[in-house]
Amino acid sequence: MPRRACPACDFVHWGNYSIGVGALVVRDNRFLLVRRAEDPGRGVWTNPGGYTEQMESIHRTVEREVFEETGVTATVERVVALRDQPRQVHNLYVAFSLRYERGEPRADGVEVDDVGFFTVDEMEGMNVAGLTRWLIEVARTSNGHGLSLDHSEYVTSDQNWLFRADGGLTVE
Repeated sequence: MPRRACPACDFVHWGNYSIGVGALVVRDNRFLLVRRAEDPGRGVWTNPGGYTEQMESIHRTVEREVFEETGVTATVERVVALRDQPRQVHNLYVAFSLRYERGEPRADGVEVDDVGFFTVDEMEGMNVAGLTRWLIEVARTSNGHGLSLDHSEYVTSDQNWLFRADGGLTVE
């Protein structure tokens, strides 16, 4: 694919990208949801989430977004799903399962105007976004499988965060 580049300095413009993150936090068989107070999606219930900052790792981003939007502290366990959305600004959305640590849900009053933990049955009567419904289904049926944070002896840079699949390939 042709790309814009500068022949004088070897700069290559790789394109415009954004990385979104989403959180699936469960407490007592209930999923943490937020109701969006702003467009897009005003009035729609979604899982908490947001976008990474330039020098922020994605697993720290999702933990921060959960706390900012809901007041709940949660810790990343694994990556459960990805959404790839190629468009003018190419968006990659990474959904994480997080372990509930502490805190009672409270809306931030800016991005979110309501928040709570809900069962799947309670969500039936709610205006829950399709992507959120899909993510909850994926989380419920993944049996704890996904990509978990790995602290490797082979890649030790503080600038690399690695996630690995449980199990491995069978090599004969």
